[in-house]
Amino acid sequence: MAEETILVVDDNKEIVYSIGELLKYEGYQVMSAYDGMQALNVLEQNKIDLILLDVMMPRLNGLSTLMKLREKHRIPVIILSAKTEESDKVSGLIMGADDYVEKPYNPAELMARVKAHLRRYRAWGGGVPQQDEDRIVNGGLILDKKQRLIEVEGEEVRLTATEYKILELLMEHPGQVFSAEQIYENVWQETATYGVENTVMVHIRHIREKIEIDTKKPRYVKVVWGIGYKMEKY
Repeated sequence: MAEETILVVDDNKEIVYSIGELLKYEGYQVMSAYDGMQALNVLEQNKIDLILLDVMMPRLNGLSTLMKLREKHRIPVIILSAKTEESDKVSGLIMGADDYVEKPYNPAELMARVKAHLRRYRAWGGGVPQQDEDRIVNGGLILDKKQRLIEVEGEEVRLTATEYKILELLMEHPGQVFSAEQIYENVWQETATYGVENTVMVHIRHIREKIEIDTKKPRYVKVVWGIGYKMEKY
């Protein structure tokens, strides 16, 4: 039975109640707040292990709340909002959110993300992770070089040797765009020839099928049209 306490922050009381019941069913302690000011007060007076935070709220919105709490706290924050524009997601992540879930949310997906972030938080001793040259952490992805393993949201995923090498290359250089030719030459260790684009594209598709929650809206491996592929940095 989990003992962590989760703070649910949303100005819609029905949403707070429904998420709270879901969390309680999973064994978590739940605290509630209905705007950013309340959330900060609760956080100052209680030990909170994770926050589910809405964006559009009165008095103090979610992004402003996130900026203020990040001045003192490193606990996981998952933005939960109906605002689906890419700029809003990016703003939340830049300001220090650990994840972003769109409303209407899938309860199973939300719980999976909550559990994954709590596992990582516990593994890091409730603070900032130690640097480890054998492990690359990016959002919900963990690549273990020593064991050649990939974890996605806390679950081990099996990749072929070639898929692993491609993902390792991208994760070692988050934000950097690689052409299909560059990926091919780095991974296959031979000069790229005509047709390598299709070879790389097929492997990228297989990687996405294994690590992305929604392959139609990939979070990690992104296509930069006309140029190549990159690992989104979180």
